[in-house]
Amino acid sequence: MPETVLLPKPETRTGRPRLFKVILLNDDFTPRDFVVKVLKAVFRMTEGEALGVMLTAHRKGACVVAVYTQEVAETKARQATDMGARAGYPLAFTTEKEG
Repeated sequence: MPETVLLPKPETRTGRPRLFKVILLNDDFTPRDFVVKVLKAVFRMTEGEALGVMLTAHRKGACVVAVYTQEVAETKARQATDMGARAGYPLAFTTEKEG
């Protein structure tokens, strides 16, 4: 009778998903209170958090809003940009690979 040899199972590791930053781009036309409203609605920020992000983007030209997996980041960036477009503002959010 042949001897059965058990081979060790190869380890399969699932890598962590790549993370993407959602970035708010400053513009000179979208009212500050509207930007805060969008940040609160789409990114579930408090009033204070949203004000801080909006002011940082205003001063520096752009600000990282949050970091998510690629699909979530792109969806939220699109939702936030679309809210601005529907209101007639050039509000823009983009995504960028983390690290």
